Amino acid sequence: MSGEFRQRVRPEWIDYNGHLSEAYYVLVFGFATDAVMDRLGLDAEYRTSTGRSLYTVEAHVRYLREVGPDSELIVTSRVVGGGSKKLVLCHEMAVGGEVVSTEELLALHVDSAASRAVPFPDEVARRIADATEPAPPYAGRAIG
Repeated sequence: MSGEFRQRVRPEWIDYNGHLSEAYYVLVFGFATDAVMDRLGLDAEYRTSTGRSLYTVEAHVRYLREVGPDSELIVTSRVVGGGSKKLVLCHEMAVGGEVVSTEELLALHVDSAASRAVPFPDEVARRIADATEPAPPYAGRAIG
């Protein structure tokens, strides 16, 4: 279940070097994660009615190319792993067909009131299982 999210770079996201500031790569990846959550059934209605959501607990971002002002960012997202309480996603950000950044993240399904990870509902767990695809070659790499 690869999905796509699009976002145009805003002027205030450009740093003193004239390129997209590193924090905004992560912001856009966060928007892409929200889009994956919606597709899996972990949308705003689910979060409001259950008090449960995904909490990112680890992320690995690679900055591969500089991104200039007003660029259109296209983020392709894929589910590459999961478990009863966790989800692993990979995002690839591209500009003009060239991958400029990647993010691999681990998120836990958390009940906010209980302050602990809890299993996904059966229907969501099935969607995650159905959506899971092989991880890209960069997944699981250490900082080097």
